[in-house]
Amino acid sequence: MSSFLELEHVNVARGENIVLHDVNLRIQAGEHIAILGPNGCGKSTLIKTMTCELYPVALPGTRVSIFGRERWDLTELKRRLGVVSSELPGKPTLKTSGRDAVITGFFSSSTLWPNLTVTAEMRTLAEESLERVGALSFAEKPVGEMSAGQQRRIMIARALVGSGAATAGEEGSPSSEALAGGRNMLLLDEPSNALDLSAQQELRAMLRILAQQGTGILLITHHIADILPEMNRVVQMRDGRIVADGAKQDLLRAPVLSELFGARIEVTERDGFHHAW
Repeated sequence: MSSFLELEHVNVARGENIVLHDVNLRIQAGEHIAILGPNGCGKSTLIKTMTCELYPVALPGTRVSIFGRERWDLTELKRRLGVVSSELPGKPTLKTSGRDAVITGFFSSSTLWPNLTVTAEMRTLAEESLERVGALSFAEKPVGEMSAGQQRRIMIARALVGSGAATAGEEGSPSSEALAGGRNMLLLDEPSNALDLSAQQELRAMLRILAQQGTGILLITHHIADILPEMNRVVQMRDGRIVADGAKQDLLRAPVLSELFGARIEVTERDGFHHAW
């Protein structure tokens, strides 16, 4: 597989404080991987570094490569990465239908502004994406009136079409070549936050299907149950550092997790999912 991400000796500051310390990480395109750690360990800062929302401190030996390139036009990079967080991408989207919210993924915009040209091909691909995540039945519903679980499905559909748009056309619209096949790599930042138990189960089942279809999934979480059976690699973070990187069966054990979270933790496994208490 080709490389999605290479970080070498990366330190990231927020304000005057260094919050990521000497991070070294390599992830292949199409890989299924979970990044696990307690709140405040630097997970969200790490994903913002991957999307170039934050930049590392310039030090000798520091290197960041995304999809094999060290420099990116941010608009183009956004079209290569499907990022899903627990928050909607912009307040104007709340008034937009689910279908139009998905189409905004082609432009990395919060709504369909008048200057944007939506092609028939975009609408077809948006429809396919909605079908993949099981959201066709509420595609015309305003996003602001959806349940948290429905909103998350729309956000994932939006991320899928966005990550398929690898390059831009002459007037800022994705080209036909880009629409036909970018690299699908989903970055999920705490995707189960604010979801009830039923919605969490639906989300995990949907993500499993996407993973089995070949979509690479990078999951940032502190919930052990979010880690899919298809994810065989786990990276553990604490205090802004990577403290472990290895096989899931080695790292999702009670002694390891107890040390990571600083509390006594018990672990069980059922149907490929791990649960901790």
